[in-house]
Amino acid sequence: MSVIRVLVADDHPVVQEGLFQVLAAEPDIEVVGVAGNGREALEISRDLKPDVVLIDLSMPEMNGVEATRLIRDDLADTQVVAFSMHEKEAFIQRVFRVGARGYVLKGAPLGEVIKAIREVSAGHYYLCSKIRSDVIQAFLKGTDEQSGDECYDQLSEREQQVFRLIVEGNSTTRIGDLLCVSPKTVEKHRANIMRKLEVSNLVEMVKFAVRIGVIDPEFWKD
Repeated sequence: MSVIRVLVADDHPVVQEGLFQVLAAEPDIEVVGVAGNGREALEISRDLKPDVVLIDLSMPEMNGVEATRLIRDDLADTQVVAFSMHEKEAFIQRVFRVGARGYVLKGAPLGEVIKAIREVSAGHYYLCSKIRSDVIQAFLKGTDEQSGDECYDQLSEREQQVFRLIVEGNSTTRIGDLLCVSPKTVEKHRANIMRKLEVSNLVEMVKFAVRIGVIDPEFWKD
């Protein structure tokens, strides 16, 4: 029997420990590591090269969407299962577009998490039973609404990184520190982003991000 090597990434210690215990009890699953934020998940994935990364999407340092994209870019043999509370179609579709193979809601039975890991490890897609199956089918057929995606795809990879960090509420200085560039460079990227997306301020950038599923509207609620 082949064993599926899994990395668990969640910023809540209780959830992290609970997932570890549940998954470690399965004979065909080995939890090879845990991560508390998106950046850790990326670094540990690069080091351990797990078969599957089970990742929360709302984490500090780097969100799970960005971490998923980078993990899939770097590690062709590592699959990703998103583990999230968000049910918005646009948000779910965005996660699949950056490379995730599975999506499970945090309120779902833990058996679904195990099933998702096994399915994506076998090369299949998996969508939580609570979410309508036509979300993933629409994505695979290319029939879903992609309002705004064409503009977003015009951004360079670095501009997309800066855009995501901006709409998550990071300051220019913080973005520069995270990306190892100067504040002046960040501001130059910001100007290019606003021109390409045809937006004029942060509020419009956030609305655009919500519309195409880069962030969930709940993120900005206090």
